[in-house]
Amino acid sequence: MSGTSLDGIDIAVVEFNFDRKIAHKILKAETIPYEHHWKIKLSGAINSSEADLQNLNLEYTTYLADVLNQFISRNNIGDLDTICSHGHTIKHEPQNGYTLQIGNYRQLAANTGHTVVCDFRVQDVELGGQGAPLVPIGDQLLFPEFDFCLNLGGFANISAEIKNQRIAYDICAVNTVLNFYAQKLDKEYDEGGKIAASGEFKEELFNELNRLSFYSEKPPKSLGMEWVNSEVFPLLKQYEDDIPSLLHTYSKHVAFQISEAVKYSEGAKVLVTGGGAFNDFLIDELKRISNAEFVIPSEELINYKEALIFAFLGALRLRGENNVLKSVTGARKDHSSGKIYNP
Repeated sequence: MSGTSLDGIDIAVVEFNFDRKIAHKILKAETIPYEHHWKIKLSGAINSSEADLQNLNLEYTTYLADVLNQFISRNNIGDLDTICSHGHTIKHEPQNGYTLQIGNYRQLAANTGHTVVCDFRVQDVELGGQGAPLVPIGDQLLFPEFDFCLNLGGFANISAEIKNQRIAYDICAVNTVLNFYAQKLDKEYDEGGKIAASGEFKEELFNELNRLSFYSEKPPKSLGMEWVNSEVFPLLKQYEDDIPSLLHTYSKHVAFQISEAVKYSEGAKVLVTGGGAFNDFLIDELKRISNAEFVIPSEELINYKEALIFAFLGALRLRGENNVLKSVTGARKDHSSGKIYNP
């Protein structure tokens, strides 16, 4: 996995047992941080020409294979059935029938010597879906004891079983915004939300953010950096002279939008994963304004749940079973998505 927050490449070695109830275990997991030049390349790629994107795609695929080979060798990993790779999202425009995750070329299988299942989103967009979120089938089958599964990564997304079908959607931008402004203060991110906690609440900004039209749209719906660049950053720009208060207010905005998403289920049990689960200011604000029970699991699950579930999507693809739900993405049908490349 590589997420929009650009923390690095998440690698997890996962074992599944499909005998009766589906069992899963993370055997080994690690995040390989991006070097600075990769952060610059990936964050700026959205504005690249088609030719430059093709070159970057090949370069990133080669780099990803090298990272995987080093991880496999360093940890003496054997008996791999497959490598399941999400790649890194550069553009996500489902309304235009287009989504691009780089790192999913056939060379990934050739360079690693392993079967690869990858490029999970494109088929769903071709079927009229949003191409996102794809994690909910894993939420449904691997974590059925929770009313909601909430991921706080570059974006917040949520899934739940509503009227006997899985519903899921993106809620708002989280770490794509919080990290961007923390980095203006020479911090990689706002550790524990301490900078946000030191700021003041800006009610006018809070209200402006909550009026964004995306929040009144009905699911299925998904977000990408295009939306952040065109809708969110222009609102925040006028408050950049006081970044702690900007972070404080934006964090409260995130908490408010999440609380709106879970308010229809009294006392709901919510599994919280993703880097935002470590943001104490955000979590405390969530608990303060919502009657839901927000469950923070082990650090391993917080960090690697998404990698775990994309491994699960790959396993389902190899078994010929549906791994994308039309009720979530809006596609014309449930389907088994992902390209399979043999070495």
